[in-house]
Amino acid sequence: MTELGNRLKEARLAKNLSLDDLQTITKIQKRYLVGIEEGNYASMPGNFYVRAFIKQYAEALNLNPDEIFETYKNEIPASHNDELHHLSRVKTHKAISKGDSKVFDVLPKVLIGVFVIGIASVLYYFIANHAGDNNNETVSNDREQVKIEKSTELEKVKANEVAKEDETKKEEEAKPNTETTPPADTPKQELTAVQSQGNTTTYDLKNTDKFVVKLVSKGQTWVSIKNGKQKTFFQGTLRKGVTESQTQDLSAENMAVIRVGNAADTDIYINDQKLEYAIPATANVQNIKIQHVLENQ
Repeated sequence: MTELGNRLKEARLAKNLSLDDLQTITKIQKRYLVGIEEGNYASMPGNFYVRAFIKQYAEALNLNPDEIFETYKNEIPASHNDELHHLSRVKTHKAISKGDSKVFDVLPKVLIGVFVIGIASVLYYFIANHAGDNNNETVSNDREQVKIEKSTELEKVKANEVAKEDETKKEEEAKPNTETTPPADTPKQELTAVQSQGNTTTYDLKNTDKFVVKLVSKGQTWVSIKNGKQKTFFQGTLRKGVTESQTQDLSAENMAVIRVGNAADTDIYINDQKLEYAIPATANVQNIKIQHVLENQ
């Protein structure tokens, strides 16, 4: 991990944001966010996008992008060539568009001129060479007229196609360069009771990187929240209307141990999903163990 990646990651964690949260805020794919934190820019489309993604990442965390670029300029790849290439494409496209516009202004006049010249040529041919054969000349003239009309229609169709293609290019050029690929569908979170013994119930939490525990009191209850190594994150009494809820982000932990003194008046939420007590809530004191099962485990 680079110094820049470490600083951005620490700032993200300080705001209790996961990579999924940051992906939602910035619309940048999670794999690119991981690449920024790890200093792995090879998976990104180019240096222009690397700098754009770092800027969005910093702004999402209320960091100053200019200060970030100046402090870590030796780590961030330069995008001078990419910007020149990008500007060159834009200028070239504008030049082509202006040239096409002039062509479209002149094209109808040219077609009319060609049409008039064609008619004049047919009449001259008729008078000079076929004065003695009116019937044959009439058939020949009709054929020439059909050919000219078909040619004119074909030119009009081609001109319309070129105009449509140019309009499509303009619309595509106007679209923002921000990555818009929708994130892949992810499985729905699962919170399942796997074992109950006495007043202790063990649950498995699957299909999520987040692990946020929220306790809400509907009356008065004593609660504690610990991890699997018995580190205490909260311990105290919750009262409705005073301090009626407590929230802890345990995304970095693989287990939460929750002790509830009055289960009937206490609701437990895991990532906003309400936990259903496997043991009736009327059994006041309950121990709830939640095992966070990650995909790579």
